[in-house]
Amino acid sequence: MEITPVTFFSQEDYSHFYNTLPDMDFNNNNNNNKKRKDSNNLKDILASLILLEDEEKQEQQNSVVESEQQRTMFDANYDHQARTMNHYMAQFQTHYNELDQLGHNKAKRVRRSALNAAAAAGSGLNETGSIQPGSSVQQHRRLWVKDRSKDWWERCSRNDFPEEEFRRWFRMSKGTFDMICDELDSVVTKKNTMLRDAIPVRQRVAVCIWRLATGDPLRLVSKRFGLGISTCHKLVLEVCAAIKTVLMPKFLHWPNEEEMKGIKEEFEGISGIPNVGGSMYTTHVPIIAPKISVSAYFNKRHTERNQKTCYSITVQGVVDPKGVFSDVCIGWPGSLPDDQVLEKSALYQRGYGGSLKDVWIVGNSGHPLMDWVLVPYTHQNLTWTQHAFNEKVGDIQRVAKEAFSRLKGRWGCLQKRTEVKLQDLPVVLGACCVLHNICEMRNEVMDPQWSFDLFDDEMVAENNVRSENSMVARDHIAHYLLHHGRAGTSFV
Repeated sequence: MEITPVTFFSQEDYSHFYNTLPDMDFNNNNNNNKKRKDSNNLKDILASLILLEDEEKQEQQNSVVESEQQRTMFDANYDHQARTMNHYMAQFQTHYNELDQLGHNKAKRVRRSALNAAAAAGSGLNETGSIQPGSSVQQHRRLWVKDRSKDWWERCSRNDFPEEEFRRWFRMSKGTFDMICDELDSVVTKKNTMLRDAIPVRQRVAVCIWRLATGDPLRLVSKRFGLGISTCHKLVLEVCAAIKTVLMPKFLHWPNEEEMKGIKEEFEGISGIPNVGGSMYTTHVPIIAPKISVSAYFNKRHTERNQKTCYSITVQGVVDPKGVFSDVCIGWPGSLPDDQVLEKSALYQRGYGGSLKDVWIVGNSGHPLMDWVLVPYTHQNLTWTQHAFNEKVGDIQRVAKEAFSRLKGRWGCLQKRTEVKLQDLPVVLGACCVLHNICEMRNEVMDPQWSFDLFDDEMVAENNVRSENSMVARDHIAHYLLHHGRAGTSFV
């Protein structure tokens, strides 16, 4: 049985019908008054319908105007926030550029004064400041340098220095250290000058790795290697920059097709989930309170846990089954949640551009579910199938957590606030990730004394589902694990 739609008159039909009512001829004189009364009632009804129609149109127009206003306000607010953040970043960069320029100018003035003093001392000047007649004194420039003991480094660099003690101080074997020195030799080597001999490559690299491994202040590094504090600081930054330039392209890069195929097979052997190309995790590195944009770097969760004000920057990394980093994103403020850090990374651009087709990057509850990001179920009252899926995702996540635990355990500078300036910190942290990969690839032993317990609160992303297709795909994977006996039983 079908019900046909009721046909309503338009406003013009109402008006025409309303205007023709007075012209109707009522022939029956006995019912003339009654019909006139009925006609008036009909007119009132038609007038009411016209008013209702007008009110409905007016409400629709108001709704459209209000919607446009809200959209305009939202766009304006977003643009304002974006401009404010860009302004903060510009101020931040300008401030540190000015500081660097002032420091550079001061160092130039000091060097110029020292050179002038050295030249005047060896030029054979008389009491009036002019050159003595017949003087044959050669103009050799000299610069006074504080004599510091280098006994420890000279003993450490000998071939008979114990391997275990070397590994304890530098977190790697002598063979790995020599390989790094050979790779960086062409970039780090400096020439001797008339003022002093250049610091050897091995000592330069040793200062940097010691500083990263122990996290000791520059004052202690200076005493250990017999160098000035400012010299040690400069060496750390130079060697870290060289590691980023020379070693990062070789030891930290996104896998090619053949490598990705092997990674998928290993992850499937661990969890049973197919097409997993990496395990993603985001950690925080403590920093000294910055001079600008302090609130952006304030870490509320760590502050509440430690009962001490904490500022931090984030390090997001993707690792393979062996715990080797294939992608890192370093330096975003610690107040940002994991999903916003992901959106600002090169990995997100790679996935958004379609380069991660048929690849799952497994994250935690702080990351959103997308076409290429696989995360656990976070709602209440999970089914057995969903519990089993979360257990397998946890197995993959454990690979990333353990890799970050080894990273922070091996390089002690990541465990406490550092003296490095904020703008230089991403280069230093990137060097730590590269050195971690080298140690992992060369199977360097991780001493149990270096173990470090990670603490990074996982918060559910505000918009934790970004794709309907990914929801369906996740459900299919969960049912596949359960019905093919890959789910396990620990969730029961």
